[in-house]
Amino acid sequence: MVVRARSTTIAPGVSCFRDTCNVYVLCSGRDAVLVDFGAGDVLNHLDELGVDRVTDVVVTHHHRDQVQGLERAVAAGARIWVPPLELDFFTDAEGRWARRQIENDYDVRQDRFSLLRSVPVAGTVTEYRRRPYGAIELYTLPTPGHTLGSVSYVLEVDGRRLVFSGDLVHGDGGVWSLAASQWTYSGVEGWAATVISSGVLAELEPDLLLPSHGDPIEEPGPALARVAERMQGLMDLRLPSPWNIRERLDQPFAPITPHLLRNRTMFANSYVLLSESGSALLIDFGYDLTTTGFATERVARRTLLWSVDGLRRDHGVSRIDAVIPTHYHDDHVAGLTLLREIEGAEVWAPENVAPIIADPARYDLPCLWFDPIPVDRVLPFETPIRWQEYELTVYAQPGHTHFAAAIGFEVDGTRVLAIGDQLADDDARPSPNYQYRNRFDPTDFVRSAELYRRLRPHLLITGHWLPRAVDDAYLDTVLADAHRVVELHAGLLPEDGFGPDGFPARIEPYRSSAGAGEDVELDVIVRNPFDREETARVQLVVPEGWDAAPAEHELVLGAKGERVASFRVTAGGTASGVVAADLTVGESRFGQQAEALVGIR
Repeated sequence: MVVRARSTTIAPGVSCFRDTCNVYVLCSGRDAVLVDFGAGDVLNHLDELGVDRVTDVVVTHHHRDQVQGLERAVAAGARIWVPPLELDFFTDAEGRWARRQIENDYDVRQDRFSLLRSVPVAGTVTEYRRRPYGAIELYTLPTPGHTLGSVSYVLEVDGRRLVFSGDLVHGDGGVWSLAASQWTYSGVEGWAATVISSGVLAELEPDLLLPSHGDPIEEPGPALARVAERMQGLMDLRLPSPWNIRERLDQPFAPITPHLLRNRTMFANSYVLLSESGSALLIDFGYDLTTTGFATERVARRTLLWSVDGLRRDHGVSRIDAVIPTHYHDDHVAGLTLLREIEGAEVWAPENVAPIIADPARYDLPCLWFDPIPVDRVLPFETPIRWQEYELTVYAQPGHTHFAAAIGFEVDGTRVLAIGDQLADDDARPSPNYQYRNRFDPTDFVRSAELYRRLRPHLLITGHWLPRAVDDAYLDTVLADAHRVVELHAGLLPEDGFGPDGFPARIEPYRSSAGAGEDVELDVIVRNPFDREETARVQLVVPEGWDAAPAEHELVLGAKGERVASFRVTAGGTASGVVAADLTVGESRFGQQAEALVGIR
């Protein structure tokens, strides 16, 4: 029987220790940084590895065979660094186990193969950037496939490029686990992500792949190509219409005109306006098509930048100057901050979109992105702006959401209007695309249809459908349907009601936090449903031990009018609480019509 050594030398200052996974030891003097940790047996062998101290551990993904011993690393004083999208697998393990659905469970993703107990971490690794961890500098590349949040680390040693690739690839064109790459019931997202990650990693031209299981891969290019080819073969057998992922990697953009491109790699369409100067301006930039579509948690909303490489390679783009979102929804804005940080692009937001993305916690709206997005420039409506050789104008466009804009410009002799998700436009006919929680009013689509008739664009570009050439018949259909929306809502809803969203009040900020005994300012926006002036009485209902001042507000509201009642809430105790607004308008008691969430920090 051949006994395999626990550790082997890979390169100067780099060795592999075999545990529940390969633990890579990167030395600087007598200090070491580890890539993955396994069960932690490496700590028992530091002397033979020439190491006195482990300063840092960087993790490729959350699976237990990579990280089950991390409590030992923490006890030994090592800093733990984890993939950004998998942070809660480490810091909220108990919460994830408590929230798991057990009955009628269709979730086939291997997220249960994770820590049983939380461990403290120093932070998250910085994707698409190079930075030191301890005394070792690493570049972090997102490589989803084995898990949604997987990353690889790139290390330059003696003129060679070493890549610690986790479980993306194993051996000569295989993978460690196919089950891990099946993220949804009957879905192929993990396979598609593996194809993309293999292609992106191959473009780095690594000299050596160092996987989490198995031996080093001496010929990375052919091995990665074989993984992608075989994964594509699985998808071709599974899908009724083959989904050629490699083609999207090779050609991420489809030209609409010579200087206007549609990004084919994203869940929601993103568009690129090209300047002769080599600069580009983007409209919307959300999350990647291959890692999306089955869940709303953050890990399933991952922005990847591999399409941007195609802009440079295929279209001569030297710089992305700015990105303009059509509306605030996550699939249109998820990548804005990453573009700012990595590409230096400024975020230019229409005046009704900017407040939402800059402070999402203030609003009770669906599809909000998880973090505030810094806005570099607020664009007022109907005020043309110059960018390179183009003039662009943003227009108010309520409908799909109250907080949306249309963006008009002319390119290559074509008048274009970017309308986001306003119209669902398949081959049959355009249809008004509204969701009531987005703050929809039945007359919104009439206003937008009239805007289209005024601007007379040659082409509409939308959030999820192919570009649509516009003629008079099309505009007539859009306007007729818009009037039909008004007519049907008028027939269905009571005159003395609260409109399509069904509520006469809302509280802002919707989410806030305070220390025990500290104050939070809350505004209750109150609506009068009647065609006459009325007096509204507003009270806040707070958890036991909390206080709200004043006890009650009285507001005189004009017919169908709105006003704001401001309260100061003092948080009590140590538990977070829900605050409600109880409303009476005139003689009509409507009760607790709005709520807000106040966390205790």
